[in-house]
Amino acid sequence: MKLRKLCSIVFIIGFALGSLSATAQTTREKLERKRVELRNEIRRINKLRSSNKDKQRSVLSQVEDLDQQIRSTENLIKVTNQQANLLTNQISANTNKISRLRKELEELKEDYAQMIEKSYKSKSSQSRIMFLMSSESFLQAYKRLQYMKQYTNYRQQQGETIKKNTEKLQELNKDLVNQKEAKDKLIAENRETRAQLRRNKKAQQELMQDIRSKEGEFASQIRQKQQEIDKINRQIEKMIRESIAKSNEKTGSTERNVYKLTPEAKALAADFAKNKGRLPWPVRSGVVTSRFGRQPHPVVKSISINNNGVNIDTDPGGKARAVFSGTVSEVQVLKGANKAVMVRHGDYITIYDNLDNVYVRRGDVVNTGQELGEVATSRTTGKTTLHFLVYKNMQKMNPADWILEM
Repeated sequence: MKLRKLCSIVFIIGFALGSLSATAQTTREKLERKRVELRNEIRRINKLRSSNKDKQRSVLSQVEDLDQQIRSTENLIKVTNQQANLLTNQISANTNKISRLRKELEELKEDYAQMIEKSYKSKSSQSRIMFLMSSESFLQAYKRLQYMKQYTNYRQQQGETIKKNTEKLQELNKDLVNQKEAKDKLIAENRETRAQLRRNKKAQQELMQDIRSKEGEFASQIRQKQQEIDKINRQIEKMIRESIAKSNEKTGSTERNVYKLTPEAKALAADFAKNKGRLPWPVRSGVVTSRFGRQPHPVVKSISINNNGVNIDTDPGGKARAVFSGTVSEVQVLKGANKAVMVRHGDYITIYDNLDNVYVRRGDVVNTGQELGEVATSRTTGKTTLHFLVYKNMQKMNPADWILEM
């Protein structure tokens, strides 16, 4: 029947559009989470800059904060544009969907009306009895009786289909209105964000003039800061090496660079490796302000800086959290970096450096997400920064390869 074929087409189109809609919704939720994170980061930097106005901070420190705010603002504009574009596509898809559904509803109603008309003409009990009595055999009569029942059920089903599609059409129209409102809100927000970005870049240019006139002096400050970071990195690697040596002593091995693993430790390391790219962040909320590896300084491009891990700025009082289950192998005070907690996951290691208060001790077994300590807040800069590192034995690894969406 034409009606049956039409309903099949409606179902197939509806299923396909439903799948696309679910994918778009997931993308939209992901972008919204990112937008909220960036807005929180910009708010955090604004608050930091405001609270530090009366402090005698170096021009370099001010520019670094402003540079981070500009990058976060540019990312916010990018994410907001992606959200607006996604909404534009969804609005277009919804408009097309509504048009198709209206056409399909018209055809369904037309066929349904024809079905009702035919049913009305043959609804008398005499017509039905004659239809059955004219059967050539009992089997044919039985089949005709079943057909009459199926026809009645099918007609009722089509009535329900029309009702559901009408409700779906009303829902799509409502979604369309909400999507247009959301898009208008994003566009207005983006306009305001772009204005703030222009103001920040103007302030940055004014500060950069001072830096260019004294670039040698600032380059010297950066090199000195990098030397301090290198000292901390050497302390961390010494801590790892000593931890490996202590662990291997129990097995009679003198190896100082590679853990000798028990079967249980091998299984834990394998689980850790399986979760590469999916581990949770080591803080509840934060932004990476210094990435892994060697890179040009964000302000004085002629100078290179190096980071064995990543630096994550978080809210004052923020807590460091274990990214995977394991055992606390070391808790040490590092000169120039407060306290560091080292968690072992087989032959993988995660290190949470620059903690003020520590909640765990050596030998403690910790679970994913468990709080390890409070991240220290610098009295000089006012920043609350976690230095987070990932190692496999003595091999340093990029945390961004392991942490979800870092």
